[in-house]
Amino acid sequence: MSHSPLEKAHSLLQRRKFSHAISLLESGNNPEFYRESFDYFLTAGIACLYLGDTGTASAYFQRARHIRMTDPTLLCAQAVIFLMRGYTDKAINYYVDVLDYDPNNKVALAAMEFIRTHGTYEEVIKAVDAGEIKRFYPPLGINPDLIKRIALSALAGLVLAFLILNFGNFSRTARGIRLPSSSGRADLSSLFLSVDEMGNAHKQDLSGGVCKYILTDSQIKKSYDLAMSNFQNYRENASQVEINRLLNSNASDSIKAKANMISTYFKEPTFDSLSDYNDNVEYLDVAKEPELYLGCTVAWSGRVSNAVTENGSYRCDLLVGYENMERVEGFVPLFFETAPYPAIDGERPVKVLAKIEVENGKILLRGRAVYQPVKRPS
Repeated sequence: MSHSPLEKAHSLLQRRKFSHAISLLESGNNPEFYRESFDYFLTAGIACLYLGDTGTASAYFQRARHIRMTDPTLLCAQAVIFLMRGYTDKAINYYVDVLDYDPNNKVALAAMEFIRTHGTYEEVIKAVDAGEIKRFYPPLGINPDLIKRIALSALAGLVLAFLILNFGNFSRTARGIRLPSSSGRADLSSLFLSVDEMGNAHKQDLSGGVCKYILTDSQIKKSYDLAMSNFQNYRENASQVEINRLLNSNASDSIKAKANMISTYFKEPTFDSLSDYNDNVEYLDVAKEPELYLGCTVAWSGRVSNAVTENGSYRCDLLVGYENMERVEGFVPLFFETAPYPAIDGERPVKVLAKIEVENGKILLRGRAVYQPVKRPS
């Protein structure tokens, strides 16, 4: 059974896939009549609102308002944007209109109570920064993906209980079972760009420094959104690349500061995670633009030479790509500062987990871990 783009967008909203919903609605393949559809503008606006893009959301809501002025969901959406900006008087007027049309509207009633008890500008801003204001967004309903996950978790719990009850020796045989982690990523809602930041994304005066990347406002916003979304998808390296792009660009100081804050939430990548998320950066890419990959973690193979332990550290040169002694992609200084230092055999291939640093435009590797086969190749 085929579904219209709007129906698909509604489903994506309910599943909290906001970027996908916007991409679908803004694609050039949609019928032209959607461009004059109230539902089209309202759905696109709600998706932008949940992504933190209140400027674009406001534009969509205004278009929807030209078509239909009395819709409670639209009025609640516009009211919460006024509330987030500290315009409580305007927000109250909109919520009063909502209650005229729908006296039992739970969102409007809760928002009015919030304004009554915590309506000062300072407390509203605190609620915005803490993400608490989202409870006044238009509700999306129950996420069907969440229901599936709960059902699967319940089924897994029943299976686990069955195994525990029926196998007294379960603790020994279950050591290889790896249960999915329930921990999620950090909440970065406080780092969403404000309307003012999106409207003034680039520096007007570039005389005070050198910018490697000159980006438009839309490119800056796209890069920042990628840094956020890549982090949420456990792709630290991909997020770091976008952060570096912004830090070396003409982006405003406030956007650079927020981008830098994203990296403080990173978890240390491992050999496994780099493989799982296909984010192991290639040496040749790093050699072209070292500053773009500063702080990324890599797992590079090769052999070592010129190893020495001095001044409390282990240093050597990593011959990247030379594990089969056929071709050297590059020579990179590698150092470990924390004892015990690795016992790397220069006669055997080695795989190194290390963080990229840059000094005078040259690549350095700060070692994290080493893997080396026990047996030498015959």
